[in-house]
Amino acid sequence: MSTYDLPDELSVAVDGPIRVITLNRPEHLNATNRVLHGALAAVFPQLDADDEARVAVITGSGRAFSAGGDFDYIHELSHDSELRYETITHGRQIVTGMVRCRVPIVAAVNGPAVGLGCSLVALSDIVYMAESAHLADPHVAVGLVAADGGPVVWPLLISLQLAKEYALTGERIPAQRAAEIGLVNHVCPDDEVLEQAMACARRIARHPKGAVEDTKRVVNIQLERAVLASLDYALAAEDRSFTTPELRANIERLRGQGS
Repeated sequence: MSTYDLPDELSVAVDGPIRVITLNRPEHLNATNRVLHGALAAVFPQLDADDEARVAVITGSGRAFSAGGDFDYIHELSHDSELRYETITHGRQIVTGMVRCRVPIVAAVNGPAVGLGCSLVALSDIVYMAESAHLADPHVAVGLVAADGGPVVWPLLISLQLAKEYALTGERIPAQRAAEIGLVNHVCPDDEVLEQAMACARRIARHPKGAVEDTKRVVNIQLERAVLASLDYALAAEDRSFTTPELRANIERLRGQGS
């Protein structure tokens, strides 16, 4: 088995042929900071290289899947061009890493999945979601362009009108609504979401390895083509949006509310 080189903010546990990837900043609702963002960029190539890994389950520690971007981190990004370049590069690696990963990825959405958390859900192959959880991509509400998964992938998963509605309003999508429109596969009682995701992973792991990996690739060729058609524009637009006065004012306000 490959050894994973990751910080404490992202852990990988081994359960036979299954790798359980856990976002691990529970005191911050697993909001993404520089370390966690970089770790998410690094984990999927490492997973792909783990010859004994057959399926991955991704989830969050504590009561959230991920609350999105840490406001202090976004504040830094809005003022530091070198950090922004690093982060945009990592954002691209997260998207392409998930889309190209040979290992099927099952999401166990144990709580709110917001911003990048919502994107991780969209980029997963199969999604189990706690009935009290919700999705949301509020990038636009704070003045950012969403480039790392949600609006890039949603038009392949749901109607174009619904993709535009949720991308342009940033409104919450409750679990049951997410299942109805095709953003998640299954809604579960809160205390069963990880258990049901793991059961799905075990079912997949019992099938012949090559057949599973090639079947995922067949389906994801379509996804990869669509992602690559828009990803570079989306990332460039997100980069520009970090420097706007609207974004900076909104982040100062949100940081003030959290203090």
